[in-house]
Formats: sequence, C-alpha cells, structure tokens
Amino acid sequence: MDLLGALTVLARVVETGSFSAVAREREVSQAAVARQISQLEERFGVRVFHRTTRKLSLTDDGEALLRHARPILEQVEGMEAALGRQSSSPVGIVRVGLPVAAGHFLSTRLPALLADHPGLKVELVVSDRFGDMIDERLDLAMRGGDITDASLVRRNLGTVARAAVAAPSYLARHGSPSRPAELASHACLVHDIGQNPSFWTFTTPRGPEEVRVSGAFRANDSVSVLLAARAGCGIACLAQVQVFDDLRSGTLVRVLPDYPDPGVPLCLVYPSRHHLAPRTRVVMEFIAQQIEQVREDAAAWSAEVAPRKKRQAG
Repeated sequence: MDLLGALTVLARVVETGSFSAVAREREVSQAAVARQISQLEERFGVRVFHRTTRKLSLTDDGEALLRHARPILEQVEGMEAALGRQSSSPVGIVRVGLPVAAGHFLSTRLPALLADHPGLKVELVVSDRFGDMIDERLDLAMRGGDITDASLVRRNLGTVARAAVAAPSYLARHGSPSRPAELASHACLVHDIGQNPSFWTFTTPRGPEEVRVSGAFRANDSVSVLLAARAGCGIACLAQVQVFDDLRSGTLVRVLPDYPDPGVPLCLVYPSRHHLAPRTRVVMEFIAQQIEQVREDAAAWSAEVAPRKKRQAG
C-alpha cells in the first residue's frame, strides 16, 4: 500500500468534495480513488467517510486521520519544494473559477503557460455569478469586491476598474457624452449582474457620481455586452482588462475618460493555505502576472495617446 499516496488522495477528496474530481485530476478511474480510501480504512480499522448519493463528509475518525496526515503531507511538500522537484514541473488539472470578462481575457494568454508546462492542464469554469468553491470543485477562483467567507485564503491583485466604451460607428451617429449625466440620453448596454446593474459610478471632482442608465439591450453575460458594443449598439461599461485590446486596436473608443470608474478590489481565492498544490501556485502566479501586465500596458498606452488627443482637440 502506498500510504503517502493514499493520504494525499484523502486530503484532495476532502478539499474538492468528490471522488470524481480527484479521479479527473489524477487521470485514473473513480474506482481507483475509492480503492485508496478503502485501503486507508482497512489499514487503520476505521470508517473515513459518510457516503450518500448527494453528499460526502468525514466521520470523526476520518477527521482525526486527516488531522494527523496534514503535517506529514506539508513536510513532504516542503521537502519537494526545497529540492525544486514540484516547482520545476507542475502536473495535473487546475480548475479555475473566473468571471466571464477574465475568462475572455485569459483564454488567449493561457497557451503560453501550457506550452511552458507540458504536464499542466487548466480547466476554466466561467460564470458571472459566483457559486461555492467546494460545490464547484474549484482549486482557484477570481473574485471582485469584498470577500466575506473567512474560510477562503485571499491573494490580492489590486484594483480593477471598468471603462465606458462605444464603437466609433455609434459615436459618429449619436456623439460622445461630455459628462456622466449625459448618459441618460444615450443607448446604454447594461451588464445585468449584481444588485444595481443600471447604475454606473464615475469619479468626479466632487466625488463619486452615480448615474442611472437605460437602453434596449441588456445581458447577464459580459461577452454579449462587449459584442453588442463592437456592433455599435450603444455605450457599455466593462472591465478594462476585457476591453483593452479593443481600445488599442480602435474597435472601441473610451467614453468619458476624465471620469474614471472608482474600481473594486480584485483577488484570487482558494480553500486552504495548507497543501496547496504546486500546479495551483503556478497558475495563480501566471494570472497575477497577466493582470499586472495588462494594467501596466493600459497605463503606458493611456500616457501615449492622451497628448495626441489633446493635440487633435486643439
């Protein structure tokens, strides 16, 4: 019996909440995962899990076994990290929960990561409505705003802001608003997510200004809103990371650049600081680097085009 391997499987089953998730990670059958758990039960003469058709939970003996196992697993992980074995070649599947905008942004950038780590696999679970990480079997998730779940470990990514944008064709027909209040007379494309999707907030010299917007188009998917904006249907307010490539190419134009969105905190969260798989760390670092890179690129691009626009206006 591979005792260390079986204890590792036990920890992952508890973290993911399912035998099938661990089987997918290890590319083995669900029966093989169940067999390792059964071997633990036989070895220690205890029952590890309460099993029903819909729920999996540790028994008291299972909790005691995991409590004893975690320090051992952490020591092994520390040895492997010190020797550079795991960090040099992360392998396995990492399930990442992302808002649609972030999924759209990362999909074109992930191939570079996967090319550098042939044994790594990344599965994106994309939705603008956040669910429970354990229920969705997520190893890592991106969240915006305040995180109230104290059981999650947080890696701060700074602040992410939205940008009001529109296609040149729309602005040619309807003109560009010069201040936030003028949005009331424009067709606005509403991303129907959150408590007040029809209210957009801008930073003004007098402080934050909230504007009620309306229009004939709304969607609960930010990519749909983006496509409608590209088609000239109206003005959208979307995450800067999602629209930066369009702004740089000229497909979209920044509206109300002197009234920026105040932004919200952005972070990556994961269920446990202990025994965090190296593959998850690699993906987490990659995402953090990509967010920081596009933030730097956006700042550099804005600094470059601002003087040009002033010269054109003059």
